[in-house]
Amino acid sequence: MKTTFIQKTILSFFLLFLVQVTAQNKSPRELILIDKDWRFSFGHLYDTKKDFGHAEGYFSYLTKTGFGDGPAASGFDDRAWRKLDLPHDWAVEQPFSESASFSHGFKAAGKNFPEKSIGWYRKKITIPNSDLGRVISLKFDGVFRNSKVFFNGFYLGTEESGYNGFEYDVSAYVNYGGENIISVRVDASMEEGWFYEGAGIYRHVYLQKTNPIYVVQNGTYVTSELVGNNAAVTADVKIKNNGKFKGSIEVIQTILDNKSKQVAVSSENIVAPEFYQTINYSSKLHVENPLLWDLDSPNLYQLITEIKSEGKVIDSYKTSFGIRTIEFNAEQGFFLNGKSIKLKGTNNHQDHAGIGTALPDEIQYYRIQKLKEMGSNAYRCSHHPPTPELLDACDKLGMLVIDETRLMGINEYHLKDLQRMMERDRNHPSIFCWSVGNEEWQIEGGIIGERIANIMQDFSKSIDPTRPVTIGISSGFKSGISSVVEVMGYNYLGNGDIDAHRNQFKQQPGMGTEEGSTFATRGIYFTDDAKHYQSAYDKKPRPTFYSIEEGWKFYSERPYLAGMFIWTGFDYRGEPTPYGWPSVTSYFGMMDVCGFPKDNVFYLKSWWGKEPVLHLLPHWNWSGMEGKEIDVWAYSNCDEVELFLNKKSLGKKKMTQNGHLEWKVNYVLGTLEAVGYKNGEKILSDIQKTTGKAENIKLSSDKENVLKGNISVVTIETTDKNNLHVPIANDEITFSIKGGKILGVGNGDPTSLESDKFIDDIALVAINNFKEQKSNSATLPEQLSNYSDNEWIDAFKDRDYKKQAPSYIYKGEFDLKNNSASNVVSFFYKKIGVQTVVFINGNKVEPSAEDPQKYILSSSILKEGKNTIHIAATPLQKIKDWDVMNTDPGIIQVITPAEPWKRKLFNGYAQIIIQKDENAKEVILSASAKGLRAGSLSLK
Repeated sequence: MKTTFIQKTILSFFLLFLVQVTAQNKSPRELILIDKDWRFSFGHLYDTKKDFGHAEGYFSYLTKTGFGDGPAASGFDDRAWRKLDLPHDWAVEQPFSESASFSHGFKAAGKNFPEKSIGWYRKKITIPNSDLGRVISLKFDGVFRNSKVFFNGFYLGTEESGYNGFEYDVSAYVNYGGENIISVRVDASMEEGWFYEGAGIYRHVYLQKTNPIYVVQNGTYVTSELVGNNAAVTADVKIKNNGKFKGSIEVIQTILDNKSKQVAVSSENIVAPEFYQTINYSSKLHVENPLLWDLDSPNLYQLITEIKSEGKVIDSYKTSFGIRTIEFNAEQGFFLNGKSIKLKGTNNHQDHAGIGTALPDEIQYYRIQKLKEMGSNAYRCSHHPPTPELLDACDKLGMLVIDETRLMGINEYHLKDLQRMMERDRNHPSIFCWSVGNEEWQIEGGIIGERIANIMQDFSKSIDPTRPVTIGISSGFKSGISSVVEVMGYNYLGNGDIDAHRNQFKQQPGMGTEEGSTFATRGIYFTDDAKHYQSAYDKKPRPTFYSIEEGWKFYSERPYLAGMFIWTGFDYRGEPTPYGWPSVTSYFGMMDVCGFPKDNVFYLKSWWGKEPVLHLLPHWNWSGMEGKEIDVWAYSNCDEVELFLNKKSLGKKKMTQNGHLEWKVNYVLGTLEAVGYKNGEKILSDIQKTTGKAENIKLSSDKENVLKGNISVVTIETTDKNNLHVPIANDEITFSIKGGKILGVGNGDPTSLESDKFIDDIALVAINNFKEQKSNSATLPEQLSNYSDNEWIDAFKDRDYKKQAPSYIYKGEFDLKNNSASNVVSFFYKKIGVQTVVFINGNKVEPSAEDPQKYILSSSILKEGKNTIHIAATPLQKIKDWDVMNTDPGIIQVITPAEPWKRKLFNGYAQIIIQKDENAKEVILSASAKGLRAGSLSLK
């Protein structure tokens, strides 16, 4: 049936109507998480051939708009690349190497490994026609580091730092109604810090869609002031017009409480900003009897900012905030909501066992919850802006935060980064202080440091006058930055006379921004330098450093000091002081890299927490040391503690404030028991018992510490025949999973060189020495003929596309390092002909059912070493003289299956992080080991 002109017209109007209705029914603002289904491959730091030919073009992306080449080109074939979800840290996937960076935990990535220092990411997204006219942007929370982003071959920009969030408007480059390609080249060859930083797109990525008149990202700023029993709230908002709309708009600001009940609202008509201009709008709102944000009751409100035009909402922006007061007092320390609070803080980097820096959101909550359980109430972001989800966790769980920029300076590189951090984070009630520097030894004590500090402080105040500014100082507390910083940050007692500085600057509040740097290995009670193990007893680590107990006593006894931040809450990769290779993690943490507590946790819990505590150390498995003296310590906040060995009392001792108790005990196997007394009454006991050999594998989930999502943290341990935990077990455990996937494994051993991840290895093998011969027939062969060696010429060289042969036969070579039957070898053909036949080592191969340009190659036709590929094809024809014809036949992909997931226990424990599949009803994790009864865990 023929379609008439009238039918076509009606159909066109109907389709236009559908587009308009769809656009009207869309949410005014869409923020779409696009973490799933990316393609990834390594490029190369300086060899452009190994970097997929990127930046080899005559016209580069810097020369002419839209000329992204290699993987930056929209037509690049990435089918052979690895498929993965974000967040992703490729550094943690690498093996360890003694020639790798000390700072980065000896992972074989970075500048010493040019083939593992560049990573390419690509993703395809579809954007419908109905989005035409909206502002379409890509939002990256953080990429480590020096990322270049392309969209459909158009270069969007470079972000040097690995810690900044950034956004690119792609509205003009979109293929509406079709496929769009995001390409990201990540260069992790250079380090920004002196600690493990990971590599890759390790934070979230979003696609954002808004009306042309919209609230700028991070464009709201909510402040509040308590007036009697009420709160006066000021809500500032930046509104931008990326369109040509002129006239008035209505701005509605609504505050909702934590039950989504409206508690305040304001509305006003204003003139819209001009084309590509931004205006600042401010409204005043009043909240009666507000629920304050506090450590124990972290009450949150939400500001809903709506923009209306002609009665319709054209943008809606949500801002979470809290109402609370903060104050530093030079005599009395820190106050939250008028209440004196001693800061009980820790410093932390952002990596975790098994997963590096690519932390799922749930692990942010897990880590903050672990610190809260220890009694900590404050967290210092060391030494860079954190991921947004960490601040969300601190807001929701009640943890104060020092938010810190990466580097001091007064130029755009430094101040712009500081501004981005502050504008992104300033609505978080958990943040009570900004830090604009840390241990800048080159400038700390001189006039240059003083000038820089003054400028950065004043600049900070211009962005957020509600919070004070601090800097961590370590090279003496006398002059330079120390004399002008608003809140003095003392890094380590041994670096200067804190009391003398305070007496000189009595109007300057202060706090210990770093203290401790103690060495401890979980479960180790005798230092063994040969094995790189440090005793877990709290000892002075170095002559000018102090134990955790010494540090806490110093700060707790001085009201004018707001508190202290221990270095560190968790161990982290890199900085394996006091050792080097093969130690790969730090020894400073109160917990290891998994979050398993070292004994110092219980000292802090005794004096930082609110609950009764009694913890006895060490374990009581000392075979071969019978009769030898063992130091026995008790951490407790009880009045007295009595120690028993096999029910015989070894004496009762009184506990001093912020102290601990010690006994010398000759080892005999049996039971060591501590009993704690309060007001003469027995209230607690703790037992260390000699165990038998390990017989069973036990798995338990820490899911109760995770607030949301499909992530579970599982602890693996062994028990003896009496189901007692075996504290010295080091069995290697093998894992399997159904209904989910394993993200990473760890055990807290600072010297473990075991793999963090077990993933299939994907090797891309090039086809080399590519030659061609003409064929006089357009009929392609079913079998290979004998071709004269003298007639092979370089393929496509000097090809006259107006006088092509009916068909061509091509020949190339590729090398296989091995030809294991377990490997999956595929040829991803890139079209060099209209019709094609492929032969491998003389054998014709058929395309796969899933992809007509993919050939899965059986190991029976392959061989180790050199292999030959022949391609018979009828030629492609140029339509326009300037068409660029493909001359690349494709790539060989070799997938080597990973080993089963496994990890040794370290002093009785290991950890595995798992993710439930989206549609799975339950996850079953199984664990086995030689000589042990297997264990399993079901999570629903």
